[in-house]
Amino acid sequence: MTDEMGQGATEVVTAADGGASSSTTANEGGENNLNPNSVLQFAPWQSTVEEGFWRKLANLKLNELGISQHPIEITGFYAPSSHGQVSNHLKLLSESLLPHNGEETSASVYFLGNRNLCPVPGILHNTNTLESFKALDRQTQLNLEAKKIWEDIHSGRAEEDSSLLCRFLLISFVDLKKWNFYYWFAFPALVLDPPATFSKLQRASDFFSFEERKALLAACNGWRQSEATTGVPFFLVHIFSNVDVRLRPLNEWETCQEEGGKVLLGFYDPCHLPSNPGWPLRNLIAFAAARWGLGSVTVLCYREKGGLGDLQQSLVADISVSSTQGWSDPQSVPKAVGWERNNQSKMGPRRISLASQMDPKRLAISAADLNLKLMRWRLLPSLNLPLLSSTKCLLLGAGTLGCQVARNLMAWGIRHITLVDYGRVAMSNPVRQSLYTLDDSLNGGELKAFTAAKNLKCIFPGVEAEGISMAIPMPGHPVAEDEIENIVKDCLHLKDLIVSHDFVFLLTDTRESRWLPTLLCADANKVAITAALGFDTFLVMRHGAGIALPSTDSSPACSDEETNSPQIEHDEPSELMDLSIFEETERRKQRLGCYYCSDIVAPVDSTRNLTLDQQCTVTRPGLAPIVASLAVELTVGIIHHPLGINASADQTASDISSVEQPLGILPHQIRGDIAKFSQVIFKGRAFNRCTACSETVVSEYRKRGMDFILEALNQPSYLEDLTGLTTLMDLANNFNLDLEDSDDDLDDNVQTLM
Repeated sequence: MTDEMGQGATEVVTAADGGASSSTTANEGGENNLNPNSVLQFAPWQSTVEEGFWRKLANLKLNELGISQHPIEITGFYAPSSHGQVSNHLKLLSESLLPHNGEETSASVYFLGNRNLCPVPGILHNTNTLESFKALDRQTQLNLEAKKIWEDIHSGRAEEDSSLLCRFLLISFVDLKKWNFYYWFAFPALVLDPPATFSKLQRASDFFSFEERKALLAACNGWRQSEATTGVPFFLVHIFSNVDVRLRPLNEWETCQEEGGKVLLGFYDPCHLPSNPGWPLRNLIAFAAARWGLGSVTVLCYREKGGLGDLQQSLVADISVSSTQGWSDPQSVPKAVGWERNNQSKMGPRRISLASQMDPKRLAISAADLNLKLMRWRLLPSLNLPLLSSTKCLLLGAGTLGCQVARNLMAWGIRHITLVDYGRVAMSNPVRQSLYTLDDSLNGGELKAFTAAKNLKCIFPGVEAEGISMAIPMPGHPVAEDEIENIVKDCLHLKDLIVSHDFVFLLTDTRESRWLPTLLCADANKVAITAALGFDTFLVMRHGAGIALPSTDSSPACSDEETNSPQIEHDEPSELMDLSIFEETERRKQRLGCYYCSDIVAPVDSTRNLTLDQQCTVTRPGLAPIVASLAVELTVGIIHHPLGINASADQTASDISSVEQPLGILPHQIRGDIAKFSQVIFKGRAFNRCTACSETVVSEYRKRGMDFILEALNQPSYLEDLTGLTTLMDLANNFNLDLEDSDDDLDDNVQTLM
């Protein structure tokens, strides 16, 4: 941890010091040599901030505060000096920042009975920019806190809760990109004018008699060990007799006066110097003068050694306060000082850097989430980061599209990514496929799926990436007898992968390789996102919802136009109609289509007898990043849509008026042409004869399982026969033949007439 503060010489400041001057004590550890009736000098308080506080503040800033600059209540902790050579600082811990939920709970409840953590209240002003941090009117902020102390004194609140006399102020700026924290403490002290003087300053062991010392130590240790009083920093020392010494809260001052005896003011002194009391005494003197009208007081500066009171280290001072005009007026707030000096003993802020101490993985996660959390501050308050991070995405294809999609998913906060590919990294890949380097292509090339997952983790250690090397079985690619067992295993593995993920991206090179994943997604009702590239054209689409209920009819479903029976249209479901059946019927009619719903032929081997340029996906280099971005943006929109996979297709901005969609419209298909710099949105319903997602195909798959898959792979015409496409094409061909015959007859008639 880099902290630009350091430990300089211990400084002392007079009671009337405006904060600009100080003098270094010359007798640390020796007897005091100040003359009687000298101006009383105090050792300024110093601060210590633990790393946990800054981490918690950064988290609070990102996740809850956003751009808010409202003051935040915090709690500091200190204890009496417990070492003859070291003063105790005011500390900020991770517990100093309570949960930002509007509750009135004080941090002191967490530390009841902890003698090393005396809680005192503070206020934090965290600014949004370094410039606003530097430009903050510090004196105004200091005066506001001093006014609170002054009001607490006159209202009597400081008698009931003496920790209010130790109020402090912290201003800060959090640089979340570099993990730098700029901060400046102030410990407001009311200025006594003229300053307080002392007639005697001596060790407590010299002030009290032997019997008084024994009784006082017993009283102090009892006060410090009591759960109710260990965190009370100011108290009264009431001496009834040599053997009867009691510590009492400040609100029993009048009772002590009535009962008689000698009364001293006591406080936990964080300073170790033998000739100077600590900073908290300043406001205690001001309290005694303003609240009780005292012109002189005797004060016990309580210090410890080894966890017990030490009267050799503790001091007793006889202090005089001159009559101060206006101190009886609650509206007449005295001047205040108290800004902490930096490590150069100058008035200036401090800076601490946690970057070197942060775990690289945690830093990477924090940095990766930064843009998303900043988006929530103003632009997208409804952005659901936990939902994004828990979404599981399966990428079928780890080529040009797969690499781009994976990186965009990570940028959106997706943390679970599985990549499936059977190829190896070729030397031509790294310039177009962003997850590979030249080294990955050497010696025959590394397996793409494993390499892509490994490099994703190198880019962002917080991602849970897995690579699976597997070929996807395809229609039109017959399966040999000795390969059936492996193909069945691959199909079952692919099915398990699809079921265990939320989104499936179809990013493969060929049309037929998308068929089996489309069918499995329709069966499991999983969101499928297709991204396909031409040379300068592209398609991005989301497949519709799957088949929720198994069909009881093995024949292809028919549309209203294809049936001869009369159809009755219902604006609302009949009271006699089962509502679930009506809703399911309507859902099927409105179901969006898949990648194959616009085809009237079954997918076949599309690369046979093609030249090299026809076999490879030859595209303009800028096309894949555009398509991948659109596919991921579409995915994030579905994640945030209340209907998810069942969301209807939007085509214009007016379509989103009924449902709140902060990310914009949610289309079905996006088709574009980069040569024309154009993009068009389409909507298509599910085709009842589709070879991949129709109820006929899904029902047959559910009945026959792997036997159905193998037949579809081996028999190119099987899917067309099953869905009725063969019959449909025969009807179309016969219709064309009839038209041709009619044209021939017409030509003959014309010839005869001539």
